[in-house]
Amino acid sequence: MELNKYSKTITQDSTLPAAQAMLYGIGLTEHDLKKAQVGIVSTGFDGNTCNMHLNALAQEVKQAVWDQDLVGLVFHTIGVSDGISNGTEGMRYSLVSREVIADSIETVCNAQYYDGLIAVVGCDKNMPGSLIAMGRLNRPAIMVYGGTIAGGHWKGKPLNIVSAFEALGEKMANKLSDEDYKGIIQNACPGAGACGGMYTANTMASAIEALGMALPYSSSNPALSKEKSAECKTASEAIHFLLEKDIKPRDIMTMRAFENAVTIVMALGGSTNAVLHLIAMARSVGLKLTQDDFQRLSDSTPLIADLKPSGKYLMEDLHKIGGTPVVMKYLLDNGLLHPECLTVTGKTVAENLQNIPSMDFEKQDIIVSLEKPIKKSGHLQILYGNLAEKGSVAKITGKEGEKFKGRARVFNGEFELINGIASGKVKEGDVVVIRYVGPKGAPGMPEMLKPTSAIMGAGLGKNVALITDGRFSGGTHGFVVGHITPEAFDGGLLALVEDGDWIEIDVRNHQLNLLVDEKTLVIRKSTFQTPGLRVHNGVLYKYAKQVKTAADGCVTDED
Repeated sequence: MELNKYSKTITQDSTLPAAQAMLYGIGLTEHDLKKAQVGIVSTGFDGNTCNMHLNALAQEVKQAVWDQDLVGLVFHTIGVSDGISNGTEGMRYSLVSREVIADSIETVCNAQYYDGLIAVVGCDKNMPGSLIAMGRLNRPAIMVYGGTIAGGHWKGKPLNIVSAFEALGEKMANKLSDEDYKGIIQNACPGAGACGGMYTANTMASAIEALGMALPYSSSNPALSKEKSAECKTASEAIHFLLEKDIKPRDIMTMRAFENAVTIVMALGGSTNAVLHLIAMARSVGLKLTQDDFQRLSDSTPLIADLKPSGKYLMEDLHKIGGTPVVMKYLLDNGLLHPECLTVTGKTVAENLQNIPSMDFEKQDIIVSLEKPIKKSGHLQILYGNLAEKGSVAKITGKEGEKFKGRARVFNGEFELINGIASGKVKEGDVVVIRYVGPKGAPGMPEMLKPTSAIMGAGLGKNVALITDGRFSGGTHGFVVGHITPEAFDGGLLALVEDGDWIEIDVRNHQLNLLVDEKTLVIRKSTFQTPGLRVHNGVLYKYAKQVKTAADGCVTDED
């Protein structure tokens, strides 16, 4: 059976001698030119723990692909370290990198006529970027997640990446010695792997496994483990099967499969970023997943995982009790997953989970029962109201309460807020407003992890709410609302908020409102002027000109 549906365009067309000559030039033989070509894209680079090991994994995948009598060809695309860029102007490039990754993978695979694709990816935007490309290409493809990092330790205290950010707030509040501050920073990330809690990387890896585009256990296999190495081999076997049967992403990435992905996000307490990314991934295959779909599934899916940032465990702990498949099996057995959805194994979700052991609630407390959940409904809540006419995303795990009313403390950007915390401007009972950090306003919609972590570290987390047209890291916790649409730059009401205004967040009724009379707002609107773009060239400029709203997944390839 011929597997080289695309590459034979250049390997067997006698009018393309230059292409064939170059393939001979890279070392392929005449026999090799009859094989299917699999592009193996790595987002590996040295400057990030999430990505530092990916090039080595890609080489393992390459060898395994060749062992399947296929041609495996490695290429690379970019990555951005969210942890390193957070709290700097560089964080504006993080969400942008998702589009660069998608565009570059699409470009290489279409230009080179690869028959299939295996993406070896690590940090937050790598995964949705690779899936968006797979959706556009619609040829056999698999994602291999680089895996989670091991937890760090300092003086017997367990650490992870968020420990470093919260240490800053503790230091600013004079609650932490210089020695302990330095000790936490130096020991929070002990080696390779993505940030260890149910932050964005592990959230998206779990969602994509539930979606069916990654192999079982991919999301919970640790970065430096024999299981992750074995996964590289299994991925090569799977891509051979997908090529043989011509199973493509759009056969797998159906609306019911996306519902499975959203359900696992809710059950595990995943990142708010999943809303943006899954909407964008769905659009890449012509599906209209909306914020309201997230609310619908949140209403019917209890939060059952005691994982950081709001809980106490890391992904490596989930791995030890059976990983993501054990959770999926439990959800499936209780009617919360669609069993018939096809996956990259060539089997359905139900078939993949058939021999997975049942959850044992006596031997572990990482996952609790549906009868005694951490929260009876999902932690991600979609809020509307005059401050968010087109929606916003709140992350409410149940520990924060469901209603907050306070006076606005307004900051035009996160750097103003950090100074406000240090100077004591932020007080208990405030609703902190960070605006002009949306997709166009920043531009790039940076994460507000440094501000939220600083608030937590300063001891204000239980007494302060924060709302923004920016995003949050998966490591963010507290009473927070992000993705406010329309953003301030587009003239959303967020732009008219002033210090001292009353703001009410009502999660139960899905409302986010500025409690200012209409007459006052009319006066403010009459004097409001839309600010100019903060950039005038380069990738951020192009992004600001093309990007859709947060409610639309911040995609850049639509009219």
